[in-house]
Order: sequence, then C-alpha cells, then structure tokens
Amino acid sequence: MKLAVIGLGMAARAHVAALESLHESVELTGLYMRNKTRRDSAAEAMQVKAFPSLQAIADDPETEAVLVLTPPDGRKEIVSMMATAGKHILMEKPLERTLPAATELVEIAEQGGILLGTVLQHRARQGARRLKGLLDSGQLGDVAMVRVDVPWWRPQDYYDQPGRGTYEQDGGGVLITQAIHVLDLMLHLLGPVKAVQAMLTTTQLHAMEAEDFASAGVLFESGAVGSICATTASFPGSSETIRVDGTLGSATLEGGSLAIHMRDGKVEEFAEKGLSGAGADPMAFPYDWHMEIIQNFVDVVEGRADSLIAPGRDALKVQRLIEAMERSSAEAGLRIALDSF
Repeated sequence: MKLAVIGLGMAARAHVAALESLHESVELTGLYMRNKTRRDSAAEAMQVKAFPSLQAIADDPETEAVLVLTPPDGRKEIVSMMATAGKHILMEKPLERTLPAATELVEIAEQGGILLGTVLQHRARQGARRLKGLLDSGQLGDVAMVRVDVPWWRPQDYYDQPGRGTYEQDGGGVLITQAIHVLDLMLHLLGPVKAVQAMLTTTQLHAMEAEDFASAGVLFESGAVGSICATTASFPGSSETIRVDGTLGSATLEGGSLAIHMRDGKVEEFAEKGLSGAGADPMAFPYDWHMEIIQNFVDVVEGRADSLIAPGRDALKVQRLIEAMERSSAEAGLRIALDSF
C-alpha cells in the first residue's frame, strides 16, 4: 500500500518505527504538516517527499491511503478531502472530540466508500487476543462481573503543554485521551454497555480543565455488571487491568500479561514483555502493536483479513460510553452526604 502521513503528533514515534518495519508492505509517498519548517525537517529525516498541502495528497494518483496523526480537533477537512478522493484513512484515536463530531466523520467516510480505521492498539496485544479467544469460545462460562482499573500517572508539565487536557483540543481528560484504549478493549472483549453511573472530577494533583479521575458502575447488555476506575493521578503509574469473572473461571489481563484461573483448578499464565505508557512517559511502550494495526489496515483494505482495527462505527462505541459517563457525572449523579443519615 502506498500511504501518506498527515501530522506528526505525540504518537508519531511509534508509528514511524512501525512504518519502517513494514517497508515490504507499506510504501510512504510523503507527509504533510501545517508548519512548513517542521514539515521539511521531518520529511528530510524520514527521507520522503513533503506534500505542500492536503489537496496535493488528495490529488496524488499514487497515494492510496493516509495515516492521520493530528490532534482530534479539525479533522473534518482531512476526512472530507480524502474521502472525496477515494483514499482510505487510518486515524489516531479518538476520531474527534465529541460523539456528534466523530459520527459526522464516520458518515463522510461511509458516503465516500472508504475505510476509516481508528488506532486503538491495545486490541493487538497478545494477551488481549488470547482473552478474546477465551471469551468467544465460552471457556470462562457466562461472564458475571468485569472490573477495569487504569492507574496511570502524568506529571503536571504534561498538562502544561498548550491544549493538553482541554475540551477545545483534546475533547476531555483521562477518559478520551488515555483510558479510551482500555475502555475500547473492554467493549471489544465483552460487548456493549447498557447503562452507566459515573463520577468525574479533577484531583488536587493536577491543574487542568478536564478530568484526571473517573469512576463508574456499568451494566452490560449481556447482564454482567462491572466497575471502571481511570486516572492519571496515580504516581508513579502502573499497568492497566481488566478482570473478568465467569461461571467457569476468571481471567486477569494486566498490561499485556494474562492470568487464567479455572474453577476446576487449572491455572494458565501468559506474559508479554514491555511497558504500556502508564507512567510519566506516555510513549514508553513498544511499537509492535502499532505495526499490527497498520498491517491489519492494509490487509483489510486489500481484502486479505478480518478487521482488528476499529472501523468507524466500531470506534464510535467507546466514545458513546465516554460521553455517557460524562453526562452521568454532570447531569444525573446523585451525591449523598453521609451526615444526612
């Protein structure tokens, strides 16, 4: 596949490394960034052409697809232009800052007949794929309870960067910027959530506009119940976990490592090496997952594989959950003072 890169946001390091490893299946036709100085410098470093504009990419007959690594604000122009030109799009999460804006992008892509994929790379981790197979085959029995914990850490200087942790640029805080990966994986593994009751707030450990702490009780459409706790205020940060309790056994996915405990006494453990960006360096993780996602995008476009990436409609599910948590906290939360009893 001949692919152009648009933007070089925070996740660019992993994507560039992944693209270098995929040189046999992906050829870069060039890149575009709004800042000409940065664009020319990055193009020289990557030894690719610097496109002078988005329109130049849309008009390029060689480019089949684009990898969008910009912040989530202002993507409508990119999607509209590339969909009109018939170029497939792989885009860093989230699709957009709000559910309505993200839905509009999906509809534009559908009308253009192109694939809009979203980079939610936790789906590609080996432990997650093992757990997916376990759940799909029913080996844990009926799932009764799910517990999700994202105890990550970001220092204040992370949020001091312009736009970081704001609704205008990022669309929110820990949920849409960090925990979205784990929440998407939860939905990918366990199916849709029927109802949620949440509390979102900003702790005294950060000065920022959006939330750095979120907790919720959830009810899945399957009938399972669950809990979510996500934060970037847990120093020094540790691996995210998804714990699943079924009628035949339980499984704990911690980072990429999976531990399975069956009711009959059988125990299995699968360890995956590598960090997950839980601490002060949000990019402290291997690029293998991004490589899997990009390769799957290529294979899906070319009709060689089922989708591991989150296609547009699928990626909307996690944003719907996040907005439901935000609305629950802002509008429907019921706070009871214990001294009233």
